[in-house]
Parts: sequence; structure tokens; C-alpha cells
Amino acid sequence: MAAAPRYELLMFMRSHYNEKARWALDWKGVPHRRTPLLPGPHAGRLQKLTGQTATPVLVVDGTPIAGSAQIIDALERSHPEPPLYPSEPGERERALEVQRFFDEEVGPKIRRALFSIMLATPGYLTAVFAGHRAAPVRWLYRSALPLVETRMRRQMQIAEPHVAEAFEGTRRGFEWVEKHVGPSGYLVGDRFGVADLTAAALLAPGLDVAHPDMRKPDPKPPGVEAWLSRWASYPAAAWVQEIYERHRPARAPEA
Repeated sequence: MAAAPRYELLMFMRSHYNEKARWALDWKGVPHRRTPLLPGPHAGRLQKLTGQTATPVLVVDGTPIAGSAQIIDALERSHPEPPLYPSEPGERERALEVQRFFDEEVGPKIRRALFSIMLATPGYLTAVFAGHRAAPVRWLYRSALPLVETRMRRQMQIAEPHVAEAFEGTRRGFEWVEKHVGPSGYLVGDRFGVADLTAAALLAPGLDVAHPDMRKPDPKPPGVEAWLSRWASYPAAAWVQEIYERHRPARAPEA
């Protein structure tokens, strides 16, 4: 009898694109190992493995799959139940369009807007991405952040007018959900699927969701508190919280 495939998720803590992959793995109950990486030092490992530096990367029996949408697509083929893609072709096409919209238009902007705030508080940025590490590693990472801040700002275009446009793009993401959620409470069809998962995960940085994979560490600096207050009154914020409560499972077994 052939051994079950081994799954390892290379990821950033609390990253919204990585949350898409975690959510899909947990939704389908796929046993996997998670390997949290530190933004910056991660680049060499992923460049060697995939030829690029973005997370998430799911390694299946040594073969890497890069990108949250590609990971979800691979899981749909290898673990079709419970499904994330609608069975009806038209709804499936629409759901994938929603995923592309949030992946390409909303996700990068909400990340840029939030990083424009967190880069002013390197101690909090360290807690977000390295809070799970031992104290010496946290200290080293915190000390190194000023050295890489210029590169991070350049890569994520954290400068005006891009930051102002990022806040506007975040607002459009929340308003898009409010406009398009159907009577069923879902974005496509009458059941939870990839469109809802993507929208909720990629808007989650604007909220303080309770799930441990995305909960923001305390204490939060004033800039982060103001960021959270900015979006809290949007109807889509309540929708994201409800989708998390109803459809975000606990972690799948560790491989």
C-alpha cells in the first residue's frame, strides 16, 4: 500500500495569502506540517526551491506548489471533498473570477496599507512575524529590520501616492463584498466556497479575527488600533467575522 503524500506548508505567520492556504488545508482536513518563515531571511530558501520568493509554498512529496490559488486548485484535485469549487460550471467560473479579483486587486493593497503602519513600529512587526520564535531570534530579527526596511518599502511600493491608493483599494474590497454577497450569505451560489474563503482571508488583516492563525498580538500600537477601527463599522467586516466563525475549522492534524 502506497504511503500517503507528505505535505509541508512554507508560510509567514498571520499573512493573508498564507491564510488562504492554511484555511484550504484545514477545510479539507489534510494532515500537514507548517514551517513558519521569517520575511526577509526566507528569500534564499524559496528562490532555490521555486525560483521566486513569495509565500505560501506547499511542498507535496518534495514537489513545490507556489501561490495560494495554485495550492487550492491542487487540493481540489487531490482532495475533492469537501469541495471549495462550485459544481455548476458558471458558478465555478464566477467563483474563480472573485478569487482573482481579491488576489490581484485587494490583497496587495490591504497588505501595503497595513505595512505602511506596522513599519513604523518594528517591535510590533517582530511580534507579528516572529512572536513564535525564541527570544534571541526575536531580538536578532528586530535588530535587522532597519537594515531591510528600505527594500521592503521598495518591493511593496510603500510610498505616496501608492499608500493612499492602497487605503482606497482596501475600502473598495470591503464595499465590494457588501454589494455582492447574496441572500444565501455567500458570494457565489448557496454554499461556502473558494470565493468566500478568499474574500474573508484577504480582508482579515483589516480586522482582529479570533482565529489563532490570524489573531493580532497584543498590545497593539495606536496606529494598528486606528487601522482596525477604520474598517470595523463596514457591513463586510461583520460578514468576514461570521464566515470565520461558521467555516474556519480548527487546524488539521499535523503530519
